[in-house]
Amino acid sequence: MELSSPLWYASYVLVLIGLAGYGFHRLCIVYLYAKHARNKPEPKELFKDLPLVTIQLPVFNEMHVVDRLLESVSKLDYPQDKLQIQVLDDSTDETTEICRLGVERLRAQGFDAEMIHRTDRTGYKAGALEHGTKFAKGELLFILDADFVPNPDVLQKTVHYFTDEKIGMIQTRWGHLNRTFNVLTRIQAMFLDGHLELEQTARNRSGRFFTFNGTAGIWRKGCIADAGGWEHDTLTEDMDLSYRAQLKGWRFIFLNDVETPAELPVDMDGFKSQQHRWTKGSIQVCKKVLPAIWKSKVPLYIKMEATAHLTSNFAYLMLICLCFLIYPNQHAAPNFGPMTYYIVNIPIFFFASVSVIVFYVTAQKALRPHTWWKELPYLPLLLALGIGMSINNAKAVIEAIFNHQTGFVRTPKYGIGQKAKGDWKKSSYKAMKTLTPVVELLFGFFFLFVVVEAAMQSRVASAILLLPFPIGFFYTSLSSLARLLPSGRVALDSTADNSKEN
Repeated sequence: MELSSPLWYASYVLVLIGLAGYGFHRLCIVYLYAKHARNKPEPKELFKDLPLVTIQLPVFNEMHVVDRLLESVSKLDYPQDKLQIQVLDDSTDETTEICRLGVERLRAQGFDAEMIHRTDRTGYKAGALEHGTKFAKGELLFILDADFVPNPDVLQKTVHYFTDEKIGMIQTRWGHLNRTFNVLTRIQAMFLDGHLELEQTARNRSGRFFTFNGTAGIWRKGCIADAGGWEHDTLTEDMDLSYRAQLKGWRFIFLNDVETPAELPVDMDGFKSQQHRWTKGSIQVCKKVLPAIWKSKVPLYIKMEATAHLTSNFAYLMLICLCFLIYPNQHAAPNFGPMTYYIVNIPIFFFASVSVIVFYVTAQKALRPHTWWKELPYLPLLLALGIGMSINNAKAVIEAIFNHQTGFVRTPKYGIGQKAKGDWKKSSYKAMKTLTPVVELLFGFFFLFVVVEAAMQSRVASAILLLPFPIGFFYTSLSSLARLLPSGRVALDSTADNSKEN
């Protein structure tokens, strides 16, 4: 096939249409959010006698943060005789001893606390939760990952929704303890804000399916059992169980005004590891539950939104295809005249790119109505990072498609809060190293060539529009490769952003 073949252009346009389709879905979420955001749920009534709550803390090698977690749990504004605390420890390092001492302190304070240690990590986090639930005394299970720091009033603001016996799960919105730690954490916070504030609120309050985020939520034990329990055939057991429970008729509630703060990954390798697990797990769940969704009796609009949600990470495969099609298209696009060019390209550009900007700006305006504009300088980097992560995440999608099994790789957390940075680079916890940064670096050089060539040929608009590609690939690759240097410093990733939390 010659480079000038129209098939290059046709393939290029089809990929862009696919990406534009997911962009259109983002705009639908923005619309649903605007329409339903004010429909705040209220408890059916208040408990006269507060229910017993079992707090489940799944832990695996979290020596930097587990003490902080236990301290915050001990400060919850809830009767001690109505709390059971389970530390579900699968650790293989000194975390186990830290947990043991922490549980002893809780017991000395009068708490019903226990540490359940497994030496066999069967099922990873899902296996730990499944095992711990066998010994849970409470009908309500409050699940917290090790890097979360719940506010004291979180239970008082959430448990009363369970007076409605049809409610199976309550999810709170994640906050960010170290949002302003560096550029990467600022961008991650924007990514998560879009998902947690817009997507979760829009889906839940418009009657669509939405999912448990794996932590900072409360489950009804009977709901978990009715849905088939925790299963560990995917890397996102939270999403899997959520869909199975809602298909059984259980109702979920998302409380966007109840925030539970957590720590964001501060280095690129940790972020990539987390994103790889989430992306791969979502495709595994897609393969597992999408047929059941379409066979169910739920309305068509719910099926369609669930399909868009579960397949959204296939966009990374499209993005990789686009990377291989951009350069041939620069030289092979048929000349249909300026009107046809604009009629075809402007709508595609709007839905594929502008929709992303609208989505994240809307989220920041909702969460920070008076200071949202301060986040605007990070938007170009957010777009670039999304492109730069395409290789890492497309690899995860392909692994899920072909059933390549990998373990549950934890994301290293270092106990970094908003104010203190600590000497986190000396930690023994490191994300897994792969060859992905090398591939990203090669992509960065290739797109640098494409941008320079476009500029030299006076195609200024193309050069500007393509600039996020080399920036994104260089950012993700160099941030990872710099960790291999003796100093361990990351020029792009570890630069402190000392501005105050907005």
